[in-house]
Amino acid sequence: MFDEIEFDRIKRLPKYVFAAVNELKMAERRAGRDVIDFSMGNPDGPTPQHIVDKLVESVSKPKTHGYSVSKGIYKLRGAIGGWYRDKYNVDLDLDREVVVTMGSKEGYVHLVQAITNPGDLAIVPDPCYPIHSQAFILAGGNVHRMKLEMNEDYTLDEEAFFHNVETALRESSPKPKYLVVNFPNNPTTATVELPFYERLVELARRERFYIISDIAYAEITFDGYVTPSILQVSGAKDVAVESYTLSKTYNMAGWRMGFMVGNAKLVGALEKIKSWLDYGTFTPIQVAATIALTGDQSCVREIREVYRKRRDVLISSFANAGWDIVSPKASMFVWARIPEQMRAMGSLEFSKKLLIEGKVAVSPGIGFGTYGDEYVRVAMIENEERIRQAARNIKRFLKNNAGS
Repeated sequence: MFDEIEFDRIKRLPKYVFAAVNELKMAERRAGRDVIDFSMGNPDGPTPQHIVDKLVESVSKPKTHGYSVSKGIYKLRGAIGGWYRDKYNVDLDLDREVVVTMGSKEGYVHLVQAITNPGDLAIVPDPCYPIHSQAFILAGGNVHRMKLEMNEDYTLDEEAFFHNVETALRESSPKPKYLVVNFPNNPTTATVELPFYERLVELARRERFYIISDIAYAEITFDGYVTPSILQVSGAKDVAVESYTLSKTYNMAGWRMGFMVGNAKLVGALEKIKSWLDYGTFTPIQVAATIALTGDQSCVREIREVYRKRRDVLISSFANAGWDIVSPKASMFVWARIPEQMRAMGSLEFSKKLLIEGKVAVSPGIGFGTYGDEYVRVAMIENEERIRQAARNIKRFLKNNAGS
């Protein structure tokens, strides 16, 4: 009898593509084989010591052990406001325009749950970080997946982007209510400059839709590139919110610490739903996050430099192995087009084959959307020597599959 009970929202979720690669990877490792793992965006470095020290100091105080504040302790919200003021010259109302989240993913999902009515339509570029689209499905909404087109240097093709958005606004029914943007982009590493957001805010104000911007990789940038914020644009708070996470910037992925800022109506909706669902992140973690944002930022430069060196080693060593890849301007990923002789097999089969024969794990592009199937995502989470070893493995792999 219970087998007949269906869960409609869960049925709408697609099969988790990455699971196939993860299962193969674990099977190889259980068999004692060395797999070089570029598949997960999980920082491998330690959290900076001064942040850890502040956590230890705070957790030793019994008064911090009780329930916290779901919207975030005031000092942390103040630190977030200071971060935006110092980095972007943006002033935020700490009570109405800032809410602390358990990483950016939790905040994003709960925001979407709070603001999505049944049948609401969101425009989400494809490829995308999977939860950017699936959050709307979980909330009972629908998604218009729009191809994310890039120039040869992986900057966003803005003309194609706005053409696709305006087509969706004109032809979709119901009219889209939300647009998700994520730059620097995961998985593609695509970047934009501030004029893009100026044009986007103008369009949103004219066509009356909200923008949800995710800048999780804002500080992981190279070669002089500086990530802009949509909130730098005059009038952006009328139509936009922006999410950020400390996971990558400070190697705090497991700490689950982020925030959502911007439009007071959307931030207020997130704050209200969180007040029903949680009591906030453990206070000592919030205290340590305050120090992360307000303390010595040399650790950010050091972490950025680690990724820059890994990027340079990866791009050069993979090229020597016969796999030419565009060098990203930002993020902790490389978006690599599958070598031409193996492209027809698709990203999932290529990823499986590379893992079994080359002992290198990557994420298949199809897991990020239909338009990602000619690519794989390579996370720069292995050290430089391991990257060079991966390149040697790949050189043999490509030679053995030269006739594929």
